[in-house]
Order: sequence, then C-alpha cells, then structure tokens
Amino acid sequence: MHVGIGRFVSATLALMFLPGEPAAERVAGRQMRHARVALPLVSANDNRRSAGALHGDTLVVHLDIRMARWYPEVSDGPFIETPILGEVGRAPSVPGPLIRVREGTIIDAWITNALADSSVTWIGFATRPGADSLVVTPGATVHRTFVAGAPGTYLYSVRVGTIDWAKDEREQTGAAFVIDARGARTDDRIFVMNIWGRYVDSVTFQNALTINGRAWPYNERATAVRGDTVRWRIVNASQRDHPMHLHGFFYKVLSRGSLTDDSAFAPGAAESVVTETMPPFSTMAMSWVAERDGNWLFHCHLSFHVSADARFTPGVGHADHTSGDMARHMAGLVLGVNVMPTAVTSREPRLRPRRLRLAVEETPRRARAARALSFVLQGEGSSPTAPAKLPGTTLFLTRGQPTDITVLNRLGEATAVHWHGIELESYSDGVAGWSGSATRLAPPIAPADSFTAHLTLRRAGTFMYHTHLNDVEQLTSGLYGAIVVLKRGQRFTPRTDHLFVVGWDGPEDPPHLVVNGDSAPPPLILAASVHHRLRFIFIGVVGGDTFRLRKDGQPVQWRPLARDGFDLPPARRIATSAEITGWAGQTFDYDFLPPSTGVYTFTAGRLASPLWQRTIVVR
Repeated sequence: MHVGIGRFVSATLALMFLPGEPAAERVAGRQMRHARVALPLVSANDNRRSAGALHGDTLVVHLDIRMARWYPEVSDGPFIETPILGEVGRAPSVPGPLIRVREGTIIDAWITNALADSSVTWIGFATRPGADSLVVTPGATVHRTFVAGAPGTYLYSVRVGTIDWAKDEREQTGAAFVIDARGARTDDRIFVMNIWGRYVDSVTFQNALTINGRAWPYNERATAVRGDTVRWRIVNASQRDHPMHLHGFFYKVLSRGSLTDDSAFAPGAAESVVTETMPPFSTMAMSWVAERDGNWLFHCHLSFHVSADARFTPGVGHADHTSGDMARHMAGLVLGVNVMPTAVTSREPRLRPRRLRLAVEETPRRARAARALSFVLQGEGSSPTAPAKLPGTTLFLTRGQPTDITVLNRLGEATAVHWHGIELESYSDGVAGWSGSATRLAPPIAPADSFTAHLTLRRAGTFMYHTHLNDVEQLTSGLYGAIVVLKRGQRFTPRTDHLFVVGWDGPEDPPHLVVNGDSAPPPLILAASVHHRLRFIFIGVVGGDTFRLRKDGQPVQWRPLARDGFDLPPARRIATSAEITGWAGQTFDYDFLPPSTGVYTFTAGRLASPLWQRTIVVR
C-alpha cells in the first residue's frame, strides 16, 4: 500500500527508459510449479567472485539475460519468472554478475539477449566516469571493449522492454561494478539491493526486496570478529531511496557514487553516521569497527521496506508484526550481522548506573492516527511522572554515566525499544528474537511485562529511541522520543537549545506531518545575537522531509555541527543555506545565529509542498 512512496528515477538512468516491448513475466506459487517447462533457477549472488576470466590486463566476460525462475525468499516457496542476468555457462543470478577489476583493466564484454521477444537496453558498460547505453535485440550478441576507468564503486543495469513505473518495478537486473585502485585492499564485502514489485490489485503491492538476491530472513549473515575493521560496499540497484541504518555502531562513509561516477572523501573528512540515505541507483563505500560482539542489524530505515508486510510470501497476518520470532516480524531489506567474541573477551567493570523507568502507554486518541501511544518517563524519587504526550518523554542523559532503563509495557500487545544511535551491548539493542547472541536472545516486551536496557553513553549528542516491533502502526501512533546526551556538568537550556522531532500522525500518504507532536505550532521566540542549537530528529516511517528556514522569502544560513550524534569534521562545519532533507533514522545538529531581528518562516515537507509551518520571531 505504501511501498511506492519515494519512488522516482535518477536522472543518471534516463537512458534506461527507452521504448521497447513488454517482457513476459510470471509470479507463481507451489501449486503452479510444474505447469510448464522449468526455467533455469536463479542463484543468490554473494558478490565474492568477479565474472569473466583475466588474460593479462584484459577481462574477458560473456554475459546474457534470459528468463529464469527466482525464489526471493525460501527456496521451495513462491517464485517469479522474469528476465535475469547471468554469466554464460553459469546459473543466472540476482544481483547480476559482479564485475570487479583493477584500474587500467580492459573489459572485453560479449553480451547476449536470450529473451525471445524483448529488446534490452544495457546501461553502464563504459569507461568511468561516464556511462553509455547499448540496445540488444532479441537473440542478438554484441561486443563491447572499453577501459574500466577511475577506481570506485559503481553499478550497471539492464532495462527490459517498457515498464509502467507507477505500477511495476523491475530492478532485479542490476549489479555491482567495482574498480580497485592499484595496490588497494580487496577484502571488503559487496551487498547489492534489488527490488521486483507489482500491484496485485488496486491497493496491494507485492515486493521482492532483497540484499544479494534474498530477502530477510533468508539472506546470508555478515560476520566479523570482535575488534575487526569491517569494510563494505553497498549498491542500491533500485529506484527507491534507502536510509541505511547500522545498529550499535557508527560507520564511516568513505565514498559516495552512482552508475556514472564515484567521489571518495579526503582523509579526515569522512563522516561518521549510523544512518546514511542512498538515493536511487547509488553506491557507498563504508567501514566500521566491530567493537562489541553479538547480533546486530544493517537495514533500510523505511518501515515499509522492513516490516512483516514487506514479505514476498502472501498471507502475512497481523500476529507476525508483534511476534518474538525475528523471522516473522521483519522482512525485506534487512542484513543480519554476527560479531563473534575473541578467544579472550575482557569486560570492564561497570560503574553504578542511574536507573530510570519508562512506561509504554495507550491514551485517548488525539488526532488522525487510529491510536495514541506514548513513552512516559516515570518519576525519580519525589519527582512526578511525566505527562503522556507526543512524542514520548525526552530523555536527558549524561555522557559516561551508565544508565539502566526499565521499560514497562502497559499495552495490550508486545513491543520493543531500540536505542537508536547509542553504542551499547547487543542484548539491550531492542530487536526481539535477534539482539543478544545464540544462547541469549532478547525477548519482545510482553503486555504487563518489562525489560531493562543497559546503556553506556559514550558521546554527547542528539539521539532517539523508538519501537522496533509492529513499526508502521506503533511508530505512527507515537512510540518514539528524543534522547539528548549532555557532557558532565552541562545543562540543557530551552532558551537556546531547541528540539524538532519529526514524525507521522497515522500511516497515510501524503503524511500528516507532526513536529514535536504538533501540526500547527505557535510561534517560536528566539533571542537575537545569541547562538541557538537546533536539533532535528527524523523518525517518520518513510521520510524525505525538507526543512527550510527563511526571512522575507530569502534563505538564511546556519552551520552544521553534528550528524546522528557524531561531531562533524572541521571541514564540514561551514556555514550553508538553512535547508536540510532528513530521512527516517537520521539526526542533525545546527548552530543558528539569527542575522537580524524580525519574523522568519520555518517550513517542512517535500519539494514545493510544505506539510508543516512555524513562525519564528527573533527579538
């Protein structure tokens, strides 16, 4: 229903949308398996082997596209019969065959269209930077030779016939194209996101949302040993945006690329994040240090891409959304990560923690959402309990102060809490049936039950906490809140420190956007000639909301300070136009020094259609 949100086509792939003939496809269940001659079976490509054979400085590769049968989930479940890329003499695969060469290599490619009735447009077999298109008619083989070009992470893709992109997606024919610098390490892993989708009826969209050819929980697990530096290349071979979130760790974005080019950050300029948005048909190189063992996740933070409803297999019921089985309450673009302990694992003694109690409550319906849920901080000592509101109680914590938060579930259904951006032990991370280890997995928080999360707060910054179960319903009903971690002795001063927590009120699209729980807030009064810290937290179920701050219709400037709670490198702390697009799972901190007194306009929304507005008065 909402899976089409955010679909648009990158300008770099405009050549893919050429007229052509529609390709025959079929989606089938077990009962249809023997209805006609079996097609070749699709293999899940783990991107550990490059296609072709290297002869001196030339890679000779024979590729084709043919009809094949793809099982995007379990190998004996429903399947898709669709055009798939392959290396001649090997099984067709999703993603398509990896092309990985050293810079200076000549690519000698032979490309065959084995489809009976559809021409195809092959995009991306050209010297980088740059791209080109190659049309191959049914039954034909073409030959192309080119020098690989500049080092980087790229992709190539094939367009089959004519697709109505408002109704269908055919991005299973995408693959990674990696060019290594001379002498560079090649021990990284490559993960490619591919999507196939169609409308079953006017409201039901069926997806195959896969990483390296399979959807969660049927895809592989990434592994590391505690202390390892992990290097990944991520390829978004789909036409959707994906904010990619790593649980428990910050990762460095080493480069950003696309089908045509790639740009690496200079040493010391790479950003450290927990969520990086990947635009359509883009790539990213990243690294992180596996400092803590246990089970973790790397996943798209758009709820519609990872909830139980993202499963390709039909017949998923509501009970799956609150299941304690990680294979039932998540699906789609999720990669499990297992960090194994070293032979000798030392544990530092833990200081006496601060103890908090956080209740999960349902309150009378307040706006568009069918339900009103809230996180409510219970009183400490003689302090009164915080009122139930949207968003949940802001948690003000102290860097370096261990904090135990006991979550009390007063709902009639299970829930779970993820401490987003916080570097913590795996068992406390908040993914029911997955967080922890093989011998000790965190359960969902059952009704009338509780769970205690142990937080070690390594850095000051802006973070969030939110439900990680039945995400679409519970998030759009209010189960999220802000975390502000302060340095020891630092105080939060509302006069100069301002939170903007962005969420959805109900799951409908376009969304009913609420900021700090309000869709029509009163004016915000700011003091002139004073630096103000603006903290943005984006936790809608989809995202792509743009904030703009203007005076007299003209943009003003602010200075970026941090992303996801991690201070930006000095090279990034440069004044820029006061505009930011945030996606689900991201936080941003800015320093704003009003240039003059007067009335400013603050808007939020998508492109030219603001969904929220607030007046700011500087005096």
